[in-house]
Amino acid sequence: MVIPFNDTILKAIKGEQVTHTPVWFMRQAGRSQPEYRKLKEKYSLFEITHQPELCAYVTSLPVEQYDTDAAVLYKDIMTPLKAIGVDVEIQSGIGPVISNPIKQMSDVESLGHIDPKRDVPYVLDTIKLLTQEKLNVPLIGFTGAPFTLASYMIEGGPSKNYNKTKALMYSDEATWFKLMDTLAEMSVTYVGAQVEAGAQLIQVFDSWVGILNKADYDYYIQPCMDKLISGIKSYNVPVILFGVGASHLITSWNQLPIDVLGLDWRTSIQQAGQLGVSKAVQGNLDPSILLAPWEVIEARLKPILDQGLNHGKYIFNLGHGVFPEVKPETLQRVSKFVHDYTGEKLK
Repeated sequence: MVIPFNDTILKAIKGEQVTHTPVWFMRQAGRSQPEYRKLKEKYSLFEITHQPELCAYVTSLPVEQYDTDAAVLYKDIMTPLKAIGVDVEIQSGIGPVISNPIKQMSDVESLGHIDPKRDVPYVLDTIKLLTQEKLNVPLIGFTGAPFTLASYMIEGGPSKNYNKTKALMYSDEATWFKLMDTLAEMSVTYVGAQVEAGAQLIQVFDSWVGILNKADYDYYIQPCMDKLISGIKSYNVPVILFGVGASHLITSWNQLPIDVLGLDWRTSIQQAGQLGVSKAVQGNLDPSILLAPWEVIEARLKPILDQGLNHGKYIFNLGHGVFPEVKPETLQRVSKFVHDYTGEKLK
């Protein structure tokens, strides 16, 4: 029996008629799944992503378990950085740790250029495996946005205040803009290879850019984001932009040539519409609510879904990634509820 291809998410982005609201979860593949935790006893994240068969299994597992309308490639935003000369290691309990942080122009000038077929063939092989053999839903590829990648590269790892990043940005504009352009060019090349391998949507994670105020974002970040998004769009693929705590940047994001504006839980879909967002939106249940009793989850889902249906072009997701403590059966139940509830409304 041939399972028909489910292109609901692609139709929703275009505003075409759908039978239900499409759903996927950021970090749907990973720490909340027992099968994944068992794999992590034996392999590191980088080891999993370097083995296409294993990485394809991790990527496709939540689609099978939760009946999501998209798969998201299992990998880390740090993946392409090694190829350009960044000495990065994912340390358990910490995250990305970089031993050669960016401090000055010479550090930026020493960065190389990525050749995806040479430098990350395992990523492309994983995509080909998934799109040619394993999936009946679109595959979302992704990249980190320049600011978020730069924050790790300058701080040397995760940060709570991003003081070093801001200090470089404010004190050495030439180095800052050179770094932004370098990372934008890297990401366009990297994403282009993902699309050519079979990815059908791209999400750009600007996870930490909300730390900036709007004026600084518009001056220091928006120009390189316009280059990045325009470059990705040249591959004729829909682009989703997402960040955390970035509600004050919605009007700036809305000016970018993105197809989908991802919302965290701080701004409602209705509020985004009132700010002039008419393009597709994605979001935005607070992931913490997934740890509450089902009656609480359901009560929070309904208004989000109603606002999404009223907006028209809508993808259900969380306002950030799935926590490790979330039970797989909860995600399965949420996915079914989204499908059933919106399916009835769309009849």
